[in-house]
Amino acid sequence: MQSFFNGRTDDLAQFQSTMQAIEQACSYIQMQTNPAVAEATLLSLRQSPQLYQTCKFILENSQVAPARFQAAAAIRDAAIREWGFLSADEKRSLVSYCLCFVIQHASSPDAFVQAKVSAVGGQLMKRGWLDFMESEKEAFLSEVKMAVLGNHGVAAQFVGINFLESMVSEFSPDTSTAMGLPREFHEQCRASLELHYLKKFYSWAQESAFSVTSKVVECDSTVAEVKVCAVALRLMFQIMNWDFQLNKNAVERVKSINVFSSGVKNVAVLLKKSECIFVQPGSSWRDVLISSGHIGWLLGLYGMLRQKFSSDSYWLDSPIAVSARQLIIQLCSLTGTIFPSDNGQMQEHHLVQMLSGIIQWIHPPDIISAAIENGKSESELLDGCRALLYMAILTTPMVFDKLLKSIRSVACPLGTLSLLSSLTCEVVKARMADNTEEETWSWYARDILLDSWTAILQPPDIGKDAELPPECIRASAGVFNLIIESELKDAAVSAFDDGDDSELPQASISAMDERLSSYALLARAAVDVTIPLLTKLFSERFTLLHHGRGTSDPTCTLEELYSLLLITGHVLADEGEGETPLLHPKVCRTEFGSRNQNSIFQSSTYGGSYLVPRSMV
Repeated sequence: MQSFFNGRTDDLAQFQSTMQAIEQACSYIQMQTNPAVAEATLLSLRQSPQLYQTCKFILENSQVAPARFQAAAAIRDAAIREWGFLSADEKRSLVSYCLCFVIQHASSPDAFVQAKVSAVGGQLMKRGWLDFMESEKEAFLSEVKMAVLGNHGVAAQFVGINFLESMVSEFSPDTSTAMGLPREFHEQCRASLELHYLKKFYSWAQESAFSVTSKVVECDSTVAEVKVCAVALRLMFQIMNWDFQLNKNAVERVKSINVFSSGVKNVAVLLKKSECIFVQPGSSWRDVLISSGHIGWLLGLYGMLRQKFSSDSYWLDSPIAVSARQLIIQLCSLTGTIFPSDNGQMQEHHLVQMLSGIIQWIHPPDIISAAIENGKSESELLDGCRALLYMAILTTPMVFDKLLKSIRSVACPLGTLSLLSSLTCEVVKARMADNTEEETWSWYARDILLDSWTAILQPPDIGKDAELPPECIRASAGVFNLIIESELKDAAVSAFDDGDDSELPQASISAMDERLSSYALLARAAVDVTIPLLTKLFSERFTLLHHGRGTSDPTCTLEELYSLLLITGHVLADEGEGETPLLHPKVCRTEFGSRNQNSIFQSSTYGGSYLVPRSMV
């Protein structure tokens, strides 16, 4: 095995020749000519007897960026393949070289080469994680820390953070690259990084972002410090996206998620559907995330930049804005033992603080909706809806409604449920005004907000009703009324479409069924209002059919009736899953339910049966 740091020059001519051949192969690839020759040349590099020396020569001397990229890739493949045969010095040299290279070439314009070398360094760091002594790991990471904290300049600060991103990505089982090693190896590496280094990495990223804050706020969006701040925020989000295991209280047992709930919310399906990831880092992270003022700084930074670039229509989708919002949303999902056992007081205070930062993204809904229709990016509104979803899942309806009232800076006497209601109504109105069939921003916002309503209204236990404040009942009725109006409008517009609903893909059928289930929860929360509304709508359309018999086209009316049947079936009864569905207990307790115990069933095009009382047919 040749030493990676061999200083001999007697093979210089061979290195030059190989470099030129690799550069030629890369030009073939770019020009899409001679692919077989290019592939054979690149393969020969990986079979070179002096591979490490040759690749090092190419990385340091080639003026062709793709050739340097290929050299880094060849180092990675060879090192992973031959790791068991390398000496301890050679293993250390491989990692050290990658780290030194990215720092020394921090100002290189070829970012993809830098990213590749960082990725290789992260992969080799993981491959040797169980081989290296703790002192060796500390030595490597102390160099990274110096770069991250800005000791080597702003450019090196960026690549240092990027190196940590590569490490975190490699040590996470979900994003690690294949190494041909057993699962136990990856699990040992993951547990070690989580226990000893992950919190350190987050703190370094905090310090790095904080060190450039004044420059970011004072200067325009093109300065190098903005890039550093964005990547630091991205690293913090990446770490908050980590699947914490060592301090987690079994998120699968939903009891540990909902610290405010007196019961257990049945939200397992909702979590999976909404792709929600709850962050449970444990009590050891409390000082870094909760007590340090970090969240206040983050919300303040985003707020200042948002105001500064309010006239820039592109800023909301800039890397620093996106990274900051992603981190803010993820911090909304903090739960578990990071909060003390104080009856949820600290977590409630935390959520109030988070809502105070995101309220400007979603309030007032009508003005924000109009701005989006006039060309403003919808990304901030959608992120605000996602943050509300986390809050809805993590709290009871009572606590959720109190959050907005606890924010003294917002001149709004109403609660969070009223905000959610007005936001949902505004989104549904935007959806109704949109005449296209494309899935626009209002489509996505509606689905996220319906998930929030599902989290709020879903009973904590089967057979038990959720404890709802009076405002929730009024808000649910208003949202349901507008949703019914929207669905009837869609039914009428699509009445003469040529499409066959029976040929819809299963994913579309499932999505529709989920929406109908959300509609049902809204209706059942205010059955004294919604059931009479449905009865009235049915009666009106039956009257239209009767009076227009033989004189007018009934297609639109029939489509509206079909839509009403689907919604009403879900409202009155949960799907029976092979058994005869019965009236839902909430419906039974109403005057309407007591008069309609004998029922018939309406078959659905989508499969299954939906219960429809005789008085509606």
